[in-house]
Amino acid sequence: MKTLAKEIPVLAVDKLGPLYTIQPSVYGWEQTTPGAQTFVSRTYFDLAGLTMDDKTLFFEATGIQESLNPATSPAAAGNGAIVVDIMSNKPLTNDEAVASLIYGNMIGQINANLTFDQTIYMRHRTFNTDLDNQAGGYMIVIVDNQLGSMSPTASDRIYVTRVVSFGGGDGAYNVYPVRYLLRAQAKEEPEYEYLMRLKRSYELQQRFDRD
Repeated sequence: MKTLAKEIPVLAVDKLGPLYTIQPSVYGWEQTTPGAQTFVSRTYFDLAGLTMDDKTLFFEATGIQESLNPATSPAAAGNGAIVVDIMSNKPLTNDEAVASLIYGNMIGQINANLTFDQTIYMRHRTFNTDLDNQAGGYMIVIVDNQLGSMSPTASDRIYVTRVVSFGGGDGAYNVYPVRYLLRAQAKEEPEYEYLMRLKRSYELQQRFDRD
């Protein structure tokens, strides 16, 4: 059994009028389009060492660790953020990342092909600032949902994507670093089952799952 960890750094953004701008000290993040309110960061787990010798990777547990909720300054009622954390066996385009803010991995995605089987883990949260908590500067969680299949894979990578979208008044917005955890075990399967798993992993990584 192995526990693997990957991290994505802090996101710090300034808003002035309709435009959002990443602060100069921030690294590892991109804006989906210039001035837009949505930001994406990516990394991946390299599983080549675990899937060697034709073994299948079975996931025992997944999750994320954080120190703080998103913050805003000056804090004002209505300032908010949507934060989506995804572990998948395919890399996500910006369109797929943006679509996950609304649809997750459900039917109805626009410009997106992320499916249940392709999603190892997804956590979809909405944060908001209200009159009762604005003095503290930190947003509170108003929606928290988890999705994903934790399906075994023969792929040698699990892709990690964090998507953040802000809304509210002018000022500074911060989403703090996150650590992604995967607890998995590599096991041998009968040759035919492994070959079918390998084929399936390749298909899920390359295209839309139409089953």
